[in-house]
Amino acid sequence: MTQTGEHDWAHHYAARTRGMQASEIRELLKLLEDPGIISFAGGIPDPTLFPVAEISAAYTAALESPEKSGHALQYSVSEGYGPLRDWIVGYMGRRGVACTRDNVMIVTGSQQGLDLIGKLFVGTGDTVLVERPTYMGALQAFGPCEPNYDDLLPGSNATAASLAERAKARGGRVAFAYCVPDFANPTGVSMGEAARKKLLDLCTEMDVPLIEDAAYEALRYGGAAIPSCLELDVRRTGSIDASRVLYCGTFSKSISPGLRVGWVCGAKDPIRKLVLAKQAGDLHSATINQMVIHEVATRCYDAQVAKVCAAYRTKRDAMLAALDRHMPKGAQWTKPDGGMFVWVTLAPERDAGAMLPDAIRRERVAYVPGRAFHATGGGENTLRLNFSMPTVERIEAGIARLGKLFA
Repeated sequence: MTQTGEHDWAHHYAARTRGMQASEIRELLKLLEDPGIISFAGGIPDPTLFPVAEISAAYTAALESPEKSGHALQYSVSEGYGPLRDWIVGYMGRRGVACTRDNVMIVTGSQQGLDLIGKLFVGTGDTVLVERPTYMGALQAFGPCEPNYDDLLPGSNATAASLAERAKARGGRVAFAYCVPDFANPTGVSMGEAARKKLLDLCTEMDVPLIEDAAYEALRYGGAAIPSCLELDVRRTGSIDASRVLYCGTFSKSISPGLRVGWVCGAKDPIRKLVLAKQAGDLHSATINQMVIHEVATRCYDAQVAKVCAAYRTKRDAMLAALDRHMPKGAQWTKPDGGMFVWVTLAPERDAGAMLPDAIRRERVAYVPGRAFHATGGGENTLRLNFSMPTVERIEAGIARLGKLFA
């Protein structure tokens, strides 16, 4: 029999694929190809700040001799490039976390770290505790593991017992808590030291891991630095191997996202398990990219971070000033000390998702509706704005257009 059209694949997919959904952000990133649209949508670093000359020189150095090039282009260990792991050991040490190479593994961007962590800890029907709102990419990473979600709300009256009971009633256990404590994606808000300690208390009482997504930690433009959750837990437990925190770091925001190099730092036992999961996925991250990141980080990491922070501070200030000038009465927004995002809350009756088509077609401005960041629903009158990518001039023009639309 002759078959026409496309094969129906839907009935072949495993049940867990129900948790796989297209990211609104990834779809909106396609808009960047249209220069006529001012995009506040993606969490995109400014490419004019990439250390191109240093990266180019590092690639040349990695390929200049048969010995180096053979290593750079060959299969390698799943744990990651040793000298880069040693650099990260020093980086974590300067942040109050004494560790060794065995406490660090390299991942293909910290997003892969979240994916591996979901596979390692989440069983079908288990509950993941997340902030409200939370990073959409984490929800995507954990989604195929078919978790339930419960809110990790600041000031919540939820107790360890009530959270555990709700998880049990849904057919599972609490797998872990996940947070972005510094300049959170999507809100830009940071968790204070007292709140971090309270979160550690909760996780300790429940005996669950805490996943600390530190993607934006280095991007501080004001205010005093706050110890990471991992540092605080190491202080109270005495060592990293006694800590329940897994810290996910990245070079994407400081050096380059295109090289796809991040890391997970934590106790040796879960790191060994994550390495096994990575072996099954991709064997190892690209060695040459790890070598390049190591060379660039060794030569100019602090200077590069300072350059990025100076540029983004100017853009953040421009966005906050433009919001003051153009947003309608009743709108509110966060005023972050760092990161890449401002979170806007409109009047309760407004729906940012419903207004997005008009924003794109009529005003030629893109943003991400806030409901995409809510694991358990809500957030219709909120939106996320990115200030790291657009120029100061486009920030002013875009916010003026949005102010007109929202009014």
